Amino acid sequence: MDKRRPTDRLREELVRRVRATFNEDGQQSVPPSDEALFERDSPIRMVHADVVGMMVGGIRGLLLQMLHPHALQGVLDHSDFRADMHGRLRRTARFIAVTTFGHRNEATAAIERVNRIHERVRGTLPDGTAYSARDPRTLAWVHVAEATSFLAAYQRHVRPDMPNHEKDEYFRQFALIARALGADPVPTDQREADAMFRDLRADLRGSAEAREVAQLVLTGRPEGAPPALQAMLAAEAVALLPPFARSMLGLERPGLAALPARAATWGVGKTLRWAFRQG
Repeated sequence: MDKRRPTDRLREELVRRVRATFNEDGQQSVPPSDEALFERDSPIRMVHADVVGMMVGGIRGLLLQMLHPHALQGVLDHSDFRADMHGRLRRTARFIAVTTFGHRNEATAAIERVNRIHERVRGTLPDGTAYSARDPRTLAWVHVAEATSFLAAYQRHVRPDMPNHEKDEYFRQFALIARALGADPVPTDQREADAMFRDLRADLRGSAEAREVAQLVLTGRPEGAPPALQAMLAAEAVALLPPFARSMLGLERPGLAALPARAATWGVGKTLRWAFRQG
């Protein structure tokens, strides 16, 4: 007979489902290490520990990244994203988890693996321009899109009053990973991140291919995840996009319909934080 309290059973089931969503079959979650690249309770570990914020921020970041023609072409030419979008998102989530929470040796090894993969991701755009996943400026956009998205989702759903010095520290910490991946320039505080976002916007282009990837990201459902949950997360990610990005991706401007998604996301986030804290 199961003697666990109903709340314990609920908590354990929630944790199990979330971990199954982020981990490949048989893959273990990344245990937090005291010998990680970043100290416990530092801004990057607090932001990246929030499951719902990372899911919303991850979707937003990927949508922004696909507006860069070089990043987009790399996905089109070297990825099976149409058949395995969830696998791509899982691998990204795994990389973030290892580099944020894992032992520094594991983090370094993960960065080296990504750099080796990026060496092979190169080709030509339809207009004949060469591209490479090792291009520092392309990597800079990939990084700033990701970092600003994670932080935006965390502020929206966890800490709207996050102090400015902690935001600056988040960018300083995340810069360590970005530089190791070859990104340049890399923001080291909120002001630099905002300026870089505006500057790199000139590199972006809307296209049919970018809109196709956006629809796959927004409508794809991880195995075992409730359809309503994916729709909620996707709606909130779109609501967090800057207006120019929604326009370039052909996404509707969210109106009053976005409010229920925001409220539901807040509720799910609160529930999951409770579940993981109790564990």
